[in-house]
Amino acid sequence: MNDLASRPLRLGILGAANIARAFTAGVAPSKVVTVAAVASRDTGKAEAFARECDIPRSVGSYEALLADPEIDAIYNPLPNSLHAEWSIRALEAGKHVLCEKPLAMNVGEVRAMFAAATKAGRHLVEAYPYRAQPQTLKLRELLAEGAIGKVRLIRSSFGVAFSDPANIRLIPDVGGGSLLDAGSYSVSLALLAAGERPARAHAMAAWGETGVDLSVAATLVFPSGALAQISSSFATAFHRHALIAGDAGWIETTYLNHPPMGGPPVLSIRRGTTLGIPVETIEVAGGNGFLAEAESFRDMILEGPSRWTGATPEQSVDIALTLDAIARSARSGATVDLAA
Repeated sequence: MNDLASRPLRLGILGAANIARAFTAGVAPSKVVTVAAVASRDTGKAEAFARECDIPRSVGSYEALLADPEIDAIYNPLPNSLHAEWSIRALEAGKHVLCEKPLAMNVGEVRAMFAAATKAGRHLVEAYPYRAQPQTLKLRELLAEGAIGKVRLIRSSFGVAFSDPANIRLIPDVGGGSLLDAGSYSVSLALLAAGERPARAHAMAAWGETGVDLSVAATLVFPSGALAQISSSFATAFHRHALIAGDAGWIETTYLNHPPMGGPPVLSIRRGTTLGIPVETIEVAGGNGFLAEAESFRDMILEGPSRWTGATPEQSVDIALTLDAIARSARSGATVDLAA
């Protein structure tokens, strides 16, 4: 991997899911990252996927992909229940890992994954394409410069309709449910805006026939005194929106993965506390989040963690802790203190 500066990062993909297809299409224009191989437990499925997506090679097992010396890093879009096992196995095989959100089923698995990354001397990061977008990079810049003062209240929501019980998102045994899917986005945005881990969580959920949470609403209390209301749903029309209100203004964002799909790539901001102050619209560049994320991943491997635009390992642990607390609260009806 010492020659990475002079050639593209060679990614291998675990599985042939729809998100892997979208990821491959998103990364295709890159000059510095290439999808070099795909693995499936079904050789025919791997071959068909490779033909369809113009991937040079396919293999009939995950193990074969991890053993391939021509692969630098792994993109892991497997079901949530397989994230920890196969990310750890990839790290132990000497590969860097870009793993789809949520990083794992619970914080215990997340910590085991980062321990494996440290032991192997490889990078492990959680995939949130919206974090690589100019829309979110500008949001972070505005928050860092104090454009709206001290953050006091956050509302973050993400919903998209799914109803087919055969859809993997509605199967509890593989980590289905709106919280670990759409809700991981809502939580990650809230923690990004707050800049800290919540201290407590209280949640309610509406449950589906398969046993997964179809909709979740939660309140988070932060040590600074800030409050966040987050929601996720598989039972609503598509919506994705966040409001971050400070003591000197507010910002609204759609925190999209691939703007302008689903809405314009803009931020709305009021720099002040009174109704008469005009709302400013800040236009930003659009683009494919998979592409931006994959190139940031490559830059991190080549130049170090400061080049990664996504969640740090510490932030991914905080996201997992928060998701765990929300899930426990939704089932028990009680307020849950976050574990250290």
